[in-house]
Amino acid sequence: MIQHQHKLRIARPTDNLDEITQMYISGLGFTLLGHFENHNGFNGSIVGHEHHPFHFEFTHHIGTKVGKVPTQDNLLVFYIPDNTEWLTACASTKQAGFKSVLSYNPYWDILGSTFEDVDGYRIVLQKSEWTV
Repeated sequence: MIQHQHKLRIARPTDNLDEITQMYISGLGFTLLGHFENHNGFNGSIVGHEHHPFHFEFTHHIGTKVGKVPTQDNLLVFYIPDNTEWLTACASTKQAGFKSVLSYNPYWDILGSTFEDVDGYRIVLQKSEWTV
């Protein structure tokens, strides 16, 4: 059984390891929690916040090309109910190089903004509380 104190790592490949790492650090305020080079043929970086129950791992398999995101509906959604914090997050995300796009699912455009990274993966900054 997964307990509340367990951590979640979301991992995905990229052909743009340095750029992606910097985008998520600068745009979302994450910190670099770890990195590795040539670990069984992989380079990678781990970003997030030390005390959050989740973090992101970006990897690059040396000598391979993974290409872009498989669909436009691959999303990371962050719920930011405070308007000032939401506006600040949107501005820093754009400044970090994320591209503002219309969401594939129009639901996310009602109370949020969707941004695409250099690999085509998308994040949604949703200006609301998350409710079950």
